[in-house]
Amino acid sequence: MRKTLSVLAAGFVVAALAACSSGAPTATPTPTASAASLKCQNVKSGSASDSIKVASAFGADPKATFTTPLKTTKLERTVLTKGDGEEVKGGDSVDIALAAYNGTTGAEIAASAGFDGQAAQTVKVDANAFVPGIVRGVECLPLKSRIAIAGPAKEMFGNVDLTQFKLKDTDSVVFVMDTVSKAITRANGTPVAPTAGFPTVKLASDGEPSITIPKTDPPTETKVAVLKQGDGDVVQSGDTVTVQYRGVLWRNGATFDSSWASGTPASFQTTGVVVGFKKALEGQKVGTQVIAIVPPADGYGSKGNGDVKATDTMVFVVDILKTTR
Repeated sequence: MRKTLSVLAAGFVVAALAACSSGAPTATPTPTASAASLKCQNVKSGSASDSIKVASAFGADPKATFTTPLKTTKLERTVLTKGDGEEVKGGDSVDIALAAYNGTTGAEIAASAGFDGQAAQTVKVDANAFVPGIVRGVECLPLKSRIAIAGPAKEMFGNVDLTQFKLKDTDSVVFVMDTVSKAITRANGTPVAPTAGFPTVKLASDGEPSITIPKTDPPTETKVAVLKQGDGDVVQSGDTVTVQYRGVLWRNGATFDSSWASGTPASFQTTGVVVGFKKALEGQKVGTQVIAIVPPADGYGSKGNGDVKATDTMVFVVDILKTTR
């Protein structure tokens, strides 16, 4: 199966999501942001990036063309369309559309994502946490811009295993990106009074939840309660949702999975997760925060998964940030 650009965009956070293997994406801690990683470098254009041509307008699949092999010894950025939106700054979370090509062969590295009405990819403008070529491409430009950036594979991807994208150190890489909008990174709905019998949730200043489990036995059926009520689009079955989440075990309160640890929200289809997580999402509105208690029957059943034992009840706190059909 080809790598998707949602994986490519995450760069250092290579996460896979499947109902048979994980209740939500497995997050890998990433380096913390530094002043240097958030500072714009304003990469200049060059002959390589200037040679990249696209056959469509902003928002449509670019179908980029260029003469191969495209050779460049440094990063080069050409602004194909300068937008009129808010400037993208270091540390921002931005929704982008992304196409990526092997500059040596001209072949797509993976299927493009975010164009022609597809779900945009959320990235954080932090070169410590994301593919440097993406960060260097979108930073310090207004939203609604289209950018072409080219460079040696190692400089474009940074500390990433290039073989997963069938690239060699000697290859060049081309990204074409549209900066769509600033992304919300936490639920922004109206707080709702806690529901009796559920774990207690407290939020840090950035919105990351801590979860305290009550000293009672867990319910035997999936229970879902709203903590913040959003007013956005309703999540429907099969939608691709973008969420922030934390999952802990009822038996000891230990965290077994968290998008907050990766520094970026996660995106996936509602039909690609365990039943209990699916029940927590579908029918809710964007901007909502929910808490879900998921027993084994709606989780991993008798086999368990990783730190989740066969008898474990899971608890998720989920911020619903975006949904796309």
